[in-house]
Amino acid sequence: MSDKLIYFDNNATTMTAPEAIEAMMPFFSLRYGNPSSMYPFGGEVADEVKKARERVAAMMGCEPREVVFTSCGTESDNTAIWSALRTQPDKRHIVTSRVEHPAIASNVPFLKNLGYRVTEIGVDEKGNLLWEQFIEALTPDTALATFLWANNETGVIFPVEEMAEACAERGIQFHTDAVQVAGKVPMNLSKTKIDMVSISGHKFHAPKGIGALYVRRGMKYVPYLVGGHQENGRRGGTENVPYIIGMGKAAELAMANMDDENTRVRALRDRLEKGLTDSITYTRINGDTLKRVPNTTNISFEYIEGEAILLHLASAGICASSGSACTSGSLEPSHVLRAMGVPFTAAHGSIRLSLSVHNTQEEVDYVIKTFPPIIAKLRAMSPFWKGDGPAEDNSMLTCETGSCQVCGV
Repeated sequence: MSDKLIYFDNNATTMTAPEAIEAMMPFFSLRYGNPSSMYPFGGEVADEVKKARERVAAMMGCEPREVVFTSCGTESDNTAIWSALRTQPDKRHIVTSRVEHPAIASNVPFLKNLGYRVTEIGVDEKGNLLWEQFIEALTPDTALATFLWANNETGVIFPVEEMAEACAERGIQFHTDAVQVAGKVPMNLSKTKIDMVSISGHKFHAPKGIGALYVRRGMKYVPYLVGGHQENGRRGGTENVPYIIGMGKAAELAMANMDDENTRVRALRDRLEKGLTDSITYTRINGDTLKRVPNTTNISFEYIEGEAILLHLASAGICASSGSACTSGSLEPSHVLRAMGVPFTAAHGSIRLSLSVHNTQEEVDYVIKTFPPIIAKLRAMSPFWKGDGPAEDNSMLTCETGSCQVCGV
């Protein structure tokens, strides 16, 4: 096991910024007052929560009163869904996509069991939304359209502002999960028709356990968590003050680092991508290489399994994640890559590498140097690889037959 640690899995989580930790610390000890209290000791804490809300609103391009603090992106997503359904009980239809994060996708079977109709829109081979299919799915019975702003596996960006416009014209609420966009791409929600937006602090160097939901001023809304009057009655429960403060500081830092994210980090991502595809045969980039967030690449290394790649990378001190759901106990490849039509030979060997402002060129060059011998070693052990290319008989490579030797079944 290497003592080196190179962290290229920032779409999974990010390091909490030292500045955010420093800002949080007083609220664990000296400034522990409840912001809902009437006395000055609590009121001063409430003032700091207000400042944090203003910072998050500035990052999102909205009014502070439109920001509701939650525990995470998943809570924000669920809040958006259930608010839309409860404020429109006569509407029984939801529109989403086939490539959503589990925070949305896992709701689909549950909603169907409750009698709702759910239409899942497809994507093309680059992961772009099928626009005509989306428009055709919108009906007078549609309560909500909910879509990722940027896909968590490929980084591909959906045209959510145009989608929200189409929904607004039809009187349909529109929600987007912007967890992979916040802090990476400029947002100006005040100039859009988007009704609700979910973000999660730990994706942009705030701590885990804090998120936010943008709720457009004036729209119908009911809380998901019912309790006290916190968050102006929109989310019950005592505020997680230290983490709110940390999220506010991280939002401020994200805005300051936005140019770096979209220039230097983008260039590092492109250098990494080119280095790997130039030095390793039978590779492919998954997703639109133009319409994506600046830090993410998803690369398939054909005829081997992603989990094996990750294990070898970990031994070399490199943290990444697999584009295959095999790492979470499933024998099926990523639902995102399947929706894009990526062949099983490639989908099983897909790796997501996601950078942050804390990564360096030296780290990128180390990863480029480390990858080729790992891939060569694994292909040498693969029954579907012979010499310098694929074996002639690869008839067992279709998972749909239930006998795929890539994943061992």
